[in-house]
Amino acid sequence: MKLRRLVAACASLVLLGTLPVAQADATPAFRNYVALGDSYTSAPLVPLPDLLSLGCVRSYSNYPKMLAAALRVYRFTDVSCGGADTTNMTQPQSTPIGTAAPQFDALTPDTDLVTLGIGGNDFGVFGDIVGTCPGLRAGDPTGAPCKAHFTVDGVDTLKAKIAQTRTRIAIVVQGIRARSPKATILLIGYPKIAPEHGTCPAVLPFADGDYAYLYSIEQALNSAVSAAAAAGGATYVDTFGPSTGHDACAPDGQAWIQGKDINLLRALNYHPRYEGQAGVASLTYKKLTGAPAVVTAAEQSAWAAHARTLSRQAAASPKALEASLNRLRTSAQR
Repeated sequence: MKLRRLVAACASLVLLGTLPVAQADATPAFRNYVALGDSYTSAPLVPLPDLLSLGCVRSYSNYPKMLAAALRVYRFTDVSCGGADTTNMTQPQSTPIGTAAPQFDALTPDTDLVTLGIGGNDFGVFGDIVGTCPGLRAGDPTGAPCKAHFTVDGVDTLKAKIAQTRTRIAIVVQGIRARSPKATILLIGYPKIAPEHGTCPAVLPFADGDYAYLYSIEQALNSAVSAAAAAGGATYVDTFGPSTGHDACAPDGQAWIQGKDINLLRALNYHPRYEGQAGVASLTYKKLTGAPAVVTAAEQSAWAAHARTLSRQAAASPKALEASLNRLRTSAQR
């Protein structure tokens, strides 16, 4: 336990170093923080991996650990798990090397802070997008074959599923409130994968017209998360807007999201890199302290430098990398 806390604290030093002093002095006091979520929370392959998280592929550098260190919480529990959806809040989750307990098991009556990043895996939406769309590009590279594929009788089937996901997330918020009635509940949105304008097929192999479609799907998903937060009296943390310019097409050092290729030293494909995790941690901290929800050039530069350091440390531990990759095999994408 001491080792975990030390690594998490070290991973958060860059985040802490970029917070305004006035805001750091005004840090709210939380004693018992529980982090729930899917792989956009657990951060697979973001160095350094927490090998004890088994098939949940959590990282010591994910945003909950950075946030916990920045807030200096007394007790911190991270049960986020790659591949989780809303059903895994109350039901066990099967992973390649074991079964993860229901994430709600971590909640207690004295839990006073909960972050929740969930929704992308419900009804297979994220898996459908990244598993289907790249393969359709060759047949219509300048069109929008993915959008056409998921539109049936004039109905966008993915957006219809997301509408159902909103209800599921709202029920999850109710479940958190029932188990931890005193908790501040934050629902964390998803950062941008695709840019609003432009393409980068070598990184995101979507047809040109499907960049706008992917963008709209993420907008719909974040709207669902935001609406569920409002319905349950929780707080929504927007990471979509502030991640403008940090999508997968952005240059190295600016991008928060890994592209189509798995990078054992950075992140799982189509998932946040260290810079993305630090960005989400910073935005969540700013939401709690009332600071403007903006990402400064100084912050981004510091995160990119620390990401390079972590990658070098990961490269020096090939056995840990191999073990982490083994845990990813047959795992769900998000």
